[in-house]
Amino acid sequence: MELGLKGKVALVTGGSEGIGRGAALRLAQEGASVAIAARRPDVLEAAATLIRQQSGGEVLAVPTDVTRPEDLRRFVETAAERLGRIDVLVNNAGHSFARYFEEVSDEQWQADLDLKFMAAVRGARLVVPHLRRAGGGRIISVVMIGGKQPGAKSVPTSISRAAGIAFTKALSKDLAADRITVNAVCVGTIKSAQHERTWRRTGTPPTLDEWYAERGKNIPLGRVGEAEEVGNLIAFLASDRAAYITGTAINIDGGVSAVV
Repeated sequence: MELGLKGKVALVTGGSEGIGRGAALRLAQEGASVAIAARRPDVLEAAATLIRQQSGGEVLAVPTDVTRPEDLRRFVETAAERLGRIDVLVNNAGHSFARYFEEVSDEQWQADLDLKFMAAVRGARLVVPHLRRAGGGRIISVVMIGGKQPGAKSVPTSISRAAGIAFTKALSKDLAADRITVNAVCVGTIKSAQHERTWRRTGTPPTLDEWYAERGKNIPLGRVGEAEEVGNLIAFLASDRAAYITGTAINIDGGVSAVV
């Protein structure tokens, strides 16, 4: 199915690994030029090289700490200058940090909100003028199913993600007249470098595939999701085919969430 992304420019934060890299690759394979941002220059450039090889597309890598407003501004301005326009923003930067309430300090609360919520707010603020000049566009935020259904030992992540879902709905109302759609993707357990690092720390079971298989037993579809599968959903939401979808938070979790 032709998604209509040829000639478009997409920005992806947290684009060096996992879901971010999977989304950037899928967007590039559909013909979009892609700018990716992450903190580690070597890992980021390796991801850019891989995406170029697998897509043949134009990929710009801009080392960025999204918690620093000046870094985020430089990323957006560099992408607009080098690639000529901006049509899509994918807010993906973040990691899981979940504790019992009494174990989380003020500093940890603030760091989590800065990374997962305020970076999305600032990124949207920076790209909206570019999207308006382009005649419309897409803002897509990667959050988590815990933002809809917080559990025990889930703060501050679940709260930051809940804020991201509310931001998605509010922003979709403000920008609808500009033909800018705003949606969120609520992920469950998806294969990632962070999960791999967790497995390496524990050392059990013996292989990563077995580690994922154990976690898949509690998922209705019987397996952990692939980053590329999330990338497929993000590419669809970024496309002309999703022009009438806005203000939604779509679960991609193998059916594990108890809420829609």
